[in-house]
Amino acid sequence: MLMITSEPADMRGAMTEAETAALYRLMTWLSPAFPVGSFSYSSGIEWAVEAGDIADAASLKDWLDAMLSEGPGFCDAVFLSQAHRATEAGDEATLREVAGLAAAFVTSRERQLETTAQGRAFIEIARAAWDCDGLEEMIANCLVPVVYPVAVGLVSAVHSVPLGPTLHAFLHGVVSNWISAGSRLIPLGQTESQRVLAALEPVVANTASRALRAKLDDVGGATFRADLASMRHEMQYTRLFRS
Repeated sequence: MLMITSEPADMRGAMTEAETAALYRLMTWLSPAFPVGSFSYSSGIEWAVEAGDIADAASLKDWLDAMLSEGPGFCDAVFLSQAHRATEAGDEATLREVAGLAAAFVTSRERQLETTAQGRAFIEIARAAWDCDGLEEMIANCLVPVVYPVAVGLVSAVHSVPLGPTLHAFLHGVVSNWISAGSRLIPLGQTESQRVLAALEPVVANTASRALRAKLDDVGGATFRADLASMRHEMQYTRLFRS
């Protein structure tokens, strides 16, 4: 007798309901379309282009490689990771420590504006559209303005979005915004910009892996030229970006 079933023959590639929810939220929260204002910041890249440090795709890739692996990319990844773990564990003391250190760990006034403004926007939108039990309590527990990586780590943990994918998505979003700024300033075409993004894929993966293993004591950077670029951007005569 012929048996007919509506069940798919192979479900090995299917995601669980929790996995699809996590993916949907990450794609939304860390999309360039999510309204945290990231398009208006360059993290000092604007000054680096004017100074001649960045002049083409190759020099942009080298600059961003350093920022990811030895500068704010790695530091923010560690803060996100530690905030996510502390929130997931309900460890209020550690979350306060992470939030306080992350808020202080900026090299310029504009860099502080960038990370606090994006963090505030991320939190406000999460409250308005993605509210859930425990979110408000964990935000209030931070006691300081919540900077962007801490905001992403905290909200994703409250929503039970796993740390690994959150960290990779966050770093991808950060580097994509940096490339977008560079492509407008140098300028670069769309294909060349995608080549830079492709070339940085292993750097993003390695930075995420290091951040997952790191402790707060491991936070630190050595991107002095990028730090100077962020400071000197404040005095730049003509500017397209806020940082």
